[in-house]
Amino acid sequence: MPRADMKFMNKTLLYAGLMLMSALMLLPFLWMVSASLKLNKDVFTFPVVWIPENPRWENYQDIWTKIPLLTFVMNTVKITVIVTFLQVFTSSFAAYAFAKLRFIGREVIFLGYIATIALPWQAYMVPQFVLMSKLHLVNTHMSIIMLQAFSAFGVFLMRQFYAGIPDELCEASRVDGLSEYGIWAKVMLPLSKPAISTLIIFTFVGTWNDFLGPYIYLTKTELKTIQIGLRLFISQYTAEYGLIMAGSVITLIPVIIIFLSLQKYFVQGVAASGIKG
Repeated sequence: MPRADMKFMNKTLLYAGLMLMSALMLLPFLWMVSASLKLNKDVFTFPVVWIPENPRWENYQDIWTKIPLLTFVMNTVKITVIVTFLQVFTSSFAAYAFAKLRFIGREVIFLGYIATIALPWQAYMVPQFVLMSKLHLVNTHMSIIMLQAFSAFGVFLMRQFYAGIPDELCEASRVDGLSEYGIWAKVMLPLSKPAISTLIIFTFVGTWNDFLGPYIYLTKTELKTIQIGLRLFISQYTAEYGLIMAGSVITLIPVIIIFLSLQKYFVQGVAASGIKG
């Protein structure tokens, strides 16, 4: 077989395999969307009817009245937006110091900070709760925001990207009279859109889908997030599968919007942060 034909066949098989894997990954999501438009008795019918004959759009309306879903959504949006902003700010700021400034113990401090990634949250969950309790922050959104405002992973991601930016740019900026704060704000940040977009996606998705943190610190209904709200709904209406799926679809919409908005930078940011430095 000619070499060109062999190359074409290998590429065809590769694309076919990728399409198959993509379809398998999308299958649960498609089933969830389909189930959200069905009556409870039709959700688990076999064979699966992917497009209901009479879609029940009322599920998306009823879910808002069964539980205070709007309150849960607004609480989640508030926490997620604040945490994402703070993580991008603190991570990029600290990463600049670790990547471009020279000070005693820089590598040791960086390695010590990054090493905390290896510690599971369960290992320091109790001390954190005691600290928040002493500060009288339990049952407040501030407890979640304070605990998630700093990220060792975010510092690592941004530092690896900053390390790939030539030091000559910083030196030239210093010669032009820019302070370190100015270099960070006017030089480093504009060049770091791929890394920032990647960090925004990871932080937004992680905070939006966080269950255990709000479950521990937030007990008042008016403070709960959407993930806790859905769990509350499931405990009250265990057989309302259509409504449960409708609520699940609603929770995914903001995540999908964020990812699609930033996806053009996502792969570039992961690749650049992973191989440079």
